[in-house]
Amino acid sequence: MKLQSLTEHCYAFTGSVTIGYCVKEGKGLLIDSGLDDSSVKKVIKILTNEGLPLNYCVITHAHADHFGGAHYLKKKDGLQLFAPKIEKAIIENSILEPIYLFNGANPINELRNKFLEGQSVGIDGELNVGQNTIGPFTFEAIDLPGHSYGQAGLLVDDILYAADSYFGRETLEKHVIPFIIDADQTLDSLKKLLHITCKGAIPGHGNYEENYVETVQENIDLHEERMNSLLTLVNESSEGCSFEKVVKEYLQLHKIAVSNVGQWLLFRTSVTAYLTSLERKNLLSFAIRENELIVMPH
Repeated sequence: MKLQSLTEHCYAFTGSVTIGYCVKEGKGLLIDSGLDDSSVKKVIKILTNEGLPLNYCVITHAHADHFGGAHYLKKKDGLQLFAPKIEKAIIENSILEPIYLFNGANPINELRNKFLEGQSVGIDGELNVGQNTIGPFTFEAIDLPGHSYGQAGLLVDDILYAADSYFGRETLEKHVIPFIIDADQTLDSLKKLLHITCKGAIPGHGNYEENYVETVQENIDLHEERMNSLLTLVNESSEGCSFEKVVKEYLQLHKIAVSNVGQWLLFRTSVTAYLTSLERKNLLSFAIRENELIVMPH
């Protein structure tokens, strides 16, 4: 983990997950808190060594790798925490993530881990879309759903902390099928990013770029290709195919070998999001046949 200076007031802790940091008038604002206590302890150590303050933390969205360290921040230092409304509900009741991944049922033990269920923590205030003021910081919260239900990007001092609204090139290549809960919202958010005026942007997973539009366009192109390849797969079976078989064949098509239940459920959610988008466009439909969910081509 390294502290990278972006402007006079804006920084980012770079590593597997980006954690933003801003300083103004002797106050420090953290943007996300990393996966767990260990991650945020490294942040605190670096800030202490640099003589930099820490007073507030904004969570962009309720995925464990972005809020898992918030519990430690509040317990140790009593930091005020802020998050978008629906993300706040999940952060305060973090079992909701494994619940929604597990079709709404109470999750199996394998899903009760720090990667899918961060430590629940109370949130002190809600972010509003548009201008927000926290201490000496005034910034714009931008609604960027699709990867999660109410994800927010933050525009601070002309720097866009974009959360997981888009991914860096290496992350796109690594994940093959990025995690999303709504394909249409994902694409709308990506297209919104193309028209935001700022000095530069940094995603939740990836590098800071002043010219980030090309990376965003690569994200758009990938999602559109993934949906098109899924539609082609569905159309290959004129009588329809079970949902479970569609997921299996789609992962095989993209040479993905799943190693655990949690990983499979994450991929299944993304596939479902693509299928839902295609269903909205009347390019496929769903039916029940012999007690199975069937994906039907049009």
